[in-house]
Amino acid sequence: MKKFILQTDNRSQRSSNYQIPYREQLNTQQLGAVMHDDGPALVIAGAGTGKTRTLVYRVARLVEDGTPPESILLLTFTRRAAREMLNRATDVLDNRCKKVRGGTFHHYCNLLLHRYAEELGYPRNFTLLDQSDAMDTIHHIRSTYYHHLRLKRFPQKQTLSAIFSSMINTRRSLYEVLADGYPRFLEHHDAVAELFDRYNRYKRDNGVMDFDDLLTQTRVLLSGNDDIRRKVASQNRYVMVDEYQDTNNLQADLVALFSSVHENLMVVGDDAQSIYAFRGANFKNILAFPDLYDNCKILKLEENYRSAEPILKLANSLMDKANDKFDKNLYTRRSSGDLPGIVKASNENEQSRFVAQMLLQLREQEIPLNDMAVLFRNGRDSYDLEWELNKLNIPFRKFGGQKFAEAAHIRDVLAHLRVVVNPEDQIAWNRILMLVDGIGPKTASELVNWLRLNKNRGLREADVASKSYKKQIDQLSEALSDISTKKNKPSEALERIIAYYTPVCENRYDDHPKRIKDLEAFAGLSRNYTGLDQLLQDLTLEPLDASAMETEASAKDEPPLTLTTIHSAKGLEWDTVFIIQCLDGVLPSGYAVENASALDEELRLLYVACTRARERLFISYPVTRESSYGEFFSNPSRFLEDIPEYILETWKLVEEPDQKRLGE
Repeated sequence: MKKFILQTDNRSQRSSNYQIPYREQLNTQQLGAVMHDDGPALVIAGAGTGKTRTLVYRVARLVEDGTPPESILLLTFTRRAAREMLNRATDVLDNRCKKVRGGTFHHYCNLLLHRYAEELGYPRNFTLLDQSDAMDTIHHIRSTYYHHLRLKRFPQKQTLSAIFSSMINTRRSLYEVLADGYPRFLEHHDAVAELFDRYNRYKRDNGVMDFDDLLTQTRVLLSGNDDIRRKVASQNRYVMVDEYQDTNNLQADLVALFSSVHENLMVVGDDAQSIYAFRGANFKNILAFPDLYDNCKILKLEENYRSAEPILKLANSLMDKANDKFDKNLYTRRSSGDLPGIVKASNENEQSRFVAQMLLQLREQEIPLNDMAVLFRNGRDSYDLEWELNKLNIPFRKFGGQKFAEAAHIRDVLAHLRVVVNPEDQIAWNRILMLVDGIGPKTASELVNWLRLNKNRGLREADVASKSYKKQIDQLSEALSDISTKKNKPSEALERIIAYYTPVCENRYDDHPKRIKDLEAFAGLSRNYTGLDQLLQDLTLEPLDASAMETEASAKDEPPLTLTTIHSAKGLEWDTVFIIQCLDGVLPSGYAVENASALDEELRLLYVACTRARERLFISYPVTRESSYGEFFSNPSRFLEDIPEYILETWKLVEEPDQKRLGE
């Protein structure tokens, strides 16, 4: 027997006397999106154009027009975003908006699965594994069945979890995921595939799901059972999706299923801000949306309420270089503002001095530190600047990467330098010895105690040392002896320790290539020092990066400056923004230059960085850089080529004669 579901239109006719004066509170483009009724719509919302405001007012308008709030589904990428939107809609209209169903994809899928879990063979009270639980389960399976592969660099639980999630969210094969991001584990392809199967069987046998299962099992449920799909989708009279450019293929499928009865789907996003491909986001989802949904209406938000006009001109110039995009032109009614500056520094330290001194100058002009930010492509790009800020007691907090001296691999290397300067540093000795394969806390303590009692004898003479790790102990002793006897420069000492530590790093960390690059950057920065003791004074002590800065901030009652990767800055804004290390090989990154799609994403990343600024924008790059291999010349980002002087103003840094460097 076939069923036909009769739809009930509970909406009254559109009111001509709205409680909310929409025309007064919205611009023309926002109003067009808010007043859109039925059928699919794509809202291209440029940076700073009031995307959230538009969604809030559309929710309120639908409710004010008589749409039952329970039939509106608002999907966001964070629960906080959904909660804030619905709270704002409630403030704009009334408490009816609290009944709108809003949340993340995972939240909504979790509700559906607990209702229909038995259809999939799961108990209705299935357990949801959080990320830590999921990794512990993977570790248990790994330890039980694959312990014999440990010495062959079999991936750790965190890496396995990331691999499995990437397979699911990008719908790629295991081989493709390994070849693209984890080529060193290709030799274990079959074992990883088997472990993935065991993990999935374990979850099903034990009635548990992880976060990725919430999405995959919901798709299985709705695509495999038409009655349930229609029942679920019929409840969603209107579906709205925020940040659609960040959806992956699986989420795009779910959006289509959720809206498949009424087909009143509005997705909001900005193709120019799609920067999360590494998390599985598919930029093509937003580009293809008008082709996938018949009679789709494309609406654009282009009036920017954040940035000064000169900043928007630069942003528009950057996006003119993009290959795949929706055409749009950001504009503002604010005609004043300084031109963005491109600052050429002779080296990284000169770049850092410029940023630090400009920060202090702007602070004197009553621009608070917490309304300024320094943005960069990778966490390591701010290392030199962090040193400069510490010297000048400028408080800061860092997002999207650890502070330099807090990273485990940096602290490991610093511990080696500490015992060279102070052979009685038992804490440093303990850290070093725990890095040796086969040495645990007890043995490390015994060796440290032996060193304390036998100050004039080398570590290799320790009678508590086992033959199983004697070779590595000898290598460690040789490295430390080389540095002590040859009185190396700090950079040379670091290069010697890094050479010893590299195999240790490769054995301990699945992401060792990234960590080795950090260490190379560390060696390059150390060339500014002539003695190990001064280097350690500036960098080793934890209070240098934490307590000292917190004390400074507390004493002045001053919230700190923000240092952040560009990815972590998305959605935020500041009065003044500095973008540092804007170099070819950094932005765009080296891996992207041979791939047109990846290169476009790097361009969008720079666009996102520029559009974080309200009043002032400085983009800087050093002409020369340091690495463990020495000094080399660098080139400014190719994205800045051909941008005229009337859009991007050139700044030249000049040393003031007979004036000491600030902070020295």
